[in-house]
Amino acid sequence: MKLDEKNLVEGAPENQTPNDESRRNFLKISVVLSAILAAGGIAAVTKSVTNRAQTSEGASSTPNTFPKVKIATLSSLAVDQVVSFNYPLDNEPNILIKLGQKASGGVGPDQDIVAFSQLCQHLGCDYAYLAPGTSPKCDSSYKAQGPEGYCCCHGSIYDFTNAGKVLGGPASRPVPQVILEVDAKDDIYAKGMSPPAIFGHSTGSQDVTNDLQGGNVVS
Repeated sequence: MKLDEKNLVEGAPENQTPNDESRRNFLKISVVLSAILAAGGIAAVTKSVTNRAQTSEGASSTPNTFPKVKIATLSSLAVDQVVSFNYPLDNEPNILIKLGQKASGGVGPDQDIVAFSQLCQHLGCDYAYLAPGTSPKCDSSYKAQGPEGYCCCHGSIYDFTNAGKVLGGPASRPVPQVILEVDAKDDIYAKGMSPPAIFGHSTGSQDVTNDLQGGNVVS
């Protein structure tokens, strides 16, 4: 049987019709486009994950939500004298003390000035500062071995020379320490809080700057 030359595609096999060739070309194009889209999708997902990781890392390593607030001056402090102030919110009590001995996180010429949240990590009671050898009002039989925070609600005790670590009582976490800075004029500033979160503010985040949302910061 002689094929009609008008129905043949130049350069194509005699048993291949124009429709077959068009279908094959369409499939080839579809495969190529699918590969390009897949590669682009993978690249986009990878970039997105990378960006989220970089953002998360940046947020945890560079806290920037705490205000910087002047608390006192070096010349105004005496050993074991308590300075009370609110930080970082206007209803969050803290105490600053010149201990007379070097302490973890201490500032000043002798690195003996520290500050801590005054909310006990057990149930949020206000605790008091005890100078070495003194007793709390609630228990005259107890004598502080060093500079301590003592909570009369349930007996939690915090070590002020060692970043507020728990020395006794039911509290399970250290009392948060205020990050201090002394400038060239000998002014003392609060500029942040160390972990863990202040009592009543924990959101489960590893970044304590995320634990204080809402309220009014100290101006």
